[in-house]
Amino acid sequence: MNWSVFTTFSLGLIVFGIYVVALLIQLWYYLGIFSRLAFYKKKELEPNTPPTSIIICARNEDDNLVEFLPRIFEQDYPEFEVVVVNDCSFDNSEDILKEFAQKHDNLKIVTIKEDDTYSHGKKIALMMGIKGAKYEHLLLTDADCKPNSTDWLRSMTRHFVSETEIVLGYGAYEKQKGFLNKIIRYDTFIIALQFLSFALARKTYMGTGRNLAYKKSLFFKMKGFASHYHIESGDDDLFVNEAATKRNSQVEVSIDSHTISRVKRTFKEWFRQKRRHVTTYKHYNGAAKFRLAMLSGSHYLFYTAFIAALIFQFQPIIVLSLFALRLFIQILIFNKSMKLLAEKDLLLFSPIIELTLLVVYPMITLFNMFVRKRKWK
Repeated sequence: MNWSVFTTFSLGLIVFGIYVVALLIQLWYYLGIFSRLAFYKKKELEPNTPPTSIIICARNEDDNLVEFLPRIFEQDYPEFEVVVVNDCSFDNSEDILKEFAQKHDNLKIVTIKEDDTYSHGKKIALMMGIKGAKYEHLLLTDADCKPNSTDWLRSMTRHFVSETEIVLGYGAYEKQKGFLNKIIRYDTFIIALQFLSFALARKTYMGTGRNLAYKKSLFFKMKGFASHYHIESGDDDLFVNEAATKRNSQVEVSIDSHTISRVKRTFKEWFRQKRRHVTTYKHYNGAAKFRLAMLSGSHYLFYTAFIAALIFQFQPIIVLSLFALRLFIQILIFNKSMKLLAEKDLLLFSPIIELTLLVVYPMITLFNMFVRKRKWK
């Protein structure tokens, strides 16, 4: 017996087995979970416009306030207020907000002054805004965001019926030229595909503060950010991770409900932003961490085993056919989901961006392990 041939065959068989298992896990996510968003049908609900407080935290955002705040006040909605938390700004934010207050009597300004002996993060600013809000229903966004339409507020709050306490929306990034812009937007799309699909499967685990609504009573029932106040980030995803149940969360993905944020212009800026965002994952509940770990792990395992199987030349026709099957299903799900979220231009670039992010994500993890993090600003 030629032991070298036998060993090669055995290793090839093992690699092929790993490849098939990873593929089956991937297909379960795509067909069992992500298809829920891809084939989502807008719900027909009775008109519902509860009085709502829009909350925006701003630190040195004078230019963004001038450009985007008017879009907030243009919302076609019967009764709402805009609560802007001016968090220790040293630019012209204070004067700009005073000018807006003269034109809009539904603007409430909450000012936090710099304290030389005590520093704080965004959670304090957001908590101050929520405490200052006069309405039960809250809609959160950022100072560098703009609503995609005048029906943004109406689209998000229409879900506050029955047991609903949380509404998850899509926060997109502006479209610019360049490959970095596509990477950032693709990354945002993938995150949304995951958390919106799991929410539709009644397994809500996060939301994004760029476009998130919940009830004030829920915030106080959960004692605000008390359980994760010591963690710098997580004012949105960790709160939702803790507060969401199988029945109290809904999603809104219509084009009118989207927000559009300014996008980072350099890889360094985006990399720093991603480092801050991914620090919260380890604080998710056990079920959410397991699902996300299985998704990510099967992703890396699939590509690794695919390359190894080709190297061993083990059933190459079958290996390539299975790869093509996954790619077909992925494109099908992406095509439908990207159309829903107005990101259709990313479809053509998705394979190469996917491989790029498979390299970038481990880099972010390593940097977070060895490089000190910065506070939000």
